[in-house]
Amino acid sequence: MNGARLAPVAFMTEQELIEQALEGDLDAFNTLVLQYQDLAYNVAYHIMDDPAAAADATQEAVISMYRKLDTYRGGSFKSWFLRIVTNACYDELRRINRRPSVPLQPENSEGELIDSAEWMEDNSPGPEQNASNEEIQQAIQSCLENLEEKFRIVLVLVDISGEDYASVAQIIHRPIGTVKSRLSRARQKMQSCLQGFGELLPEKFRLNDEEKS
Repeated sequence: MNGARLAPVAFMTEQELIEQALEGDLDAFNTLVLQYQDLAYNVAYHIMDDPAAAADATQEAVISMYRKLDTYRGGSFKSWFLRIVTNACYDELRRINRRPSVPLQPENSEGELIDSAEWMEDNSPGPEQNASNEEIQQAIQSCLENLEEKFRIVLVLVDISGEDYASVAQIIHRPIGTVKSRLSRARQKMQSCLQGFGELLPEKFRLNDEEKS
């Protein structure tokens, strides 16, 4: 490895970290990992609903990132890495032969996208969060479990990790139209499921009597 580094790892840009990592600098690679490991685990956990499996998938994704770093060709590094994370989740789900407990049935709706997905925001709650927030997070995760894998992954990538439609289309190797369609159905199913936890939800997310009828 050459000695041309101009700044300490802590002050490098993401692109500089990538370049140094490609030259064999493990400190630079570890800094990249630290920047994205929480996001990777969060995405994996919401997809798999199993802390151990999510940790395994995250570990495999980091190993895969190290091996494939020389294939990165620019663009959003976050999206590139999330594609690896998603593939690791697919592999882990296949390995443990896990299937969703409740299949998604066709919806008899107009198929319109639900514009607001505030109820899916992830505020990364820590140990100090109150009991109410814990119950809401548990309700959301419970409803996520009931989504078919392909719908759950799209919803997690858009509404939790904040990826745009184009990035998700690249991650799952499907057209943008497919992403929008799956997201619409996933949001509708989630909104319907969460009404069963109505007392836990903030007032603005509950259906009123007219909407229920």
